[in-house]
Amino acid sequence: MRGLNTLRRTFLKSALLLAAGVATLSAPSVMAKDLPEKEELKFGFIKLTDMAPLAIAYEKGFFEDEGLYVTLEAQANWKVLLDRVIDGQLDGAHMLAGQPLGATIGFGTKADIITAFSMDLNGNGITVSNDIWEQMKPNIPKDANGKPVHPIKADYLKPVVEKYKAEGKPFNMGMVFPVSTHNYELRYWLAAGGINPGYYAPAKGDTSGQIGADALLSVTPPPQMPATLEAGTIYGYCVGEPWNQQAVFKGIGVPVITDYEIWKDNPEKVFGVSKAWADKYPNTHKAVVKALIRAAAWLDANNNGNRPEAVKILAKPQYVGADANVIANSMTGTFEYEKGDKRDVPDFNVFFRHNATYPYYSDAIWYLTQMRRWGQIADAKPDSWYMDIAKKVYRPDIYTSAAKELISEGKLDAKDFPDFAKETGFKAPQTQFIDGITYDGSKPNDYLKKFKIGLKGDETI
Repeated sequence: MRGLNTLRRTFLKSALLLAAGVATLSAPSVMAKDLPEKEELKFGFIKLTDMAPLAIAYEKGFFEDEGLYVTLEAQANWKVLLDRVIDGQLDGAHMLAGQPLGATIGFGTKADIITAFSMDLNGNGITVSNDIWEQMKPNIPKDANGKPVHPIKADYLKPVVEKYKAEGKPFNMGMVFPVSTHNYELRYWLAAGGINPGYYAPAKGDTSGQIGADALLSVTPPPQMPATLEAGTIYGYCVGEPWNQQAVFKGIGVPVITDYEIWKDNPEKVFGVSKAWADKYPNTHKAVVKALIRAAAWLDANNNGNRPEAVKILAKPQYVGADANVIANSMTGTFEYEKGDKRDVPDFNVFFRHNATYPYYSDAIWYLTQMRRWGQIADAKPDSWYMDIAKKVYRPDIYTSAAKELISEGKLDAKDFPDFAKETGFKAPQTQFIDGITYDGSKPNDYLKKFKIGLKGDETI
C-alpha cells in the first residue's frame, strides 16, 4: 500500500487545523469542531472487486483530503469482518447489504449496525460446473449462431436437479453468507425456475436454510468458490467477481447468469459501521462517506475510463489479489460466460451511476422481504415494521450531509445526486426482475404474496 511518512502526516494534520482556525476567524460557521474526531482508522474488506471504493479512496488520497489516515485490511470471511466491527477492532467495513439488517433484527449476531453509503450495483454471477453445464445445455434455447439465449433461467437447470433428486443425490450449491445478496439472488433465480432452495427456521434452532430444499445451499468464502467447485463439493455457486471469471479462466465452470439479469441494477454491498461508533464520531463518519462518494464517482467517470487503472490497483495482493486479466473481464464492461462467449455488460459493475451510492430505504426493505420469504424472519410483520427497520439501519440523512458538502466544495455537481429536497428514500416500483414480478418497497407484504415459492402472510416453518 502507498504509505504516508510521519512528517507528511503531521504536516497534513497541521494544515487542516490551521485552515479550520483561519475559517473560524473569518466565518464562525466553519469551526475546528467540524474536523474528524478520530483520524486513525482501520477498515475491513473481503477480496472482491466491489471493495473498489475503499481502495480508490485510499490510493487517490480522498481519505487524506478529509484528514483521515486509513489502514485497509482484508478479512478472512464475512462473519469475522462483522464481529470485528461490532467489537471495535475495525472502525467500519465493506459489508454485505444484508449484514447491518440481519444484525439489527438479531438474525445471527445481534448488534446495531448502520449504513450511510451503498458501495455498488450489480457485480455478482451464478456459475455451474462444466458437468452441470453440459447437462443443462440441451434445455437452453439457441440463437441463429448456435449460442445460448440469455438470460439463462433456472428452468433449464430444473430437470438436472430433478434427476439428482430421483437418484437420491443432494444437489449442493454455494453462496457466501446467510444474509448475503448472493444467497437471496441464488434463491430468487432458483425459485423463479421452480426449484425450492429451502427454508430457515431460527425459532426451532435450524439455521441451515435447507428445510424442504430441492437444491441445498451452504456457505463458502468467495475466494474458495472455484476450488470448492473444482473439488466437486458443490455443483454451482453465486459469488461476486472475480470468482466467476476465475472459473472461466481455470476452465472448471461456466457462469450462466449475472445478477444484472436477475434484477437489473440491484444494490450489492454497503459500508457499515456500528451505531455506537457513528454516534461517537459523526464528523469522522461524514468525512469517510465524502471520500467514498468521490471514489465511486472516479470509478464511473468518463464512461468507465478509469477502470483500467482501477483494475491494476485491485490486482495488488493487498486488495483483491487476482490476475488483472481476470478482474478486467468484468470490471471493464464485458462478461465472459462459456469460454469464448464474451458479451457486453457495461453496467456489470456500477459504483456511482443511477444514484448507486445513495442508501435507499426501498433497497433495505427488499432484503427484509427476502429474509421473511425464506424464514429468516420467522413470523409475519406489518408493513410499518419493515419501514421502521429500514430507517433504523439505512441513513440517507448522513449521506445527504456528506454529498451537500462535496457539492459546496465544488468536488461534485448537484446533478450527480438525487434531488435531496424531493427524495423520499423509495425508488419507483421496479419491474426488471427475471420472473417479471414488480417490486414496490412501500408494500412489502403485497410483494411477498406474489411469489409461488416462499413464506407469505402468517405462514411459518
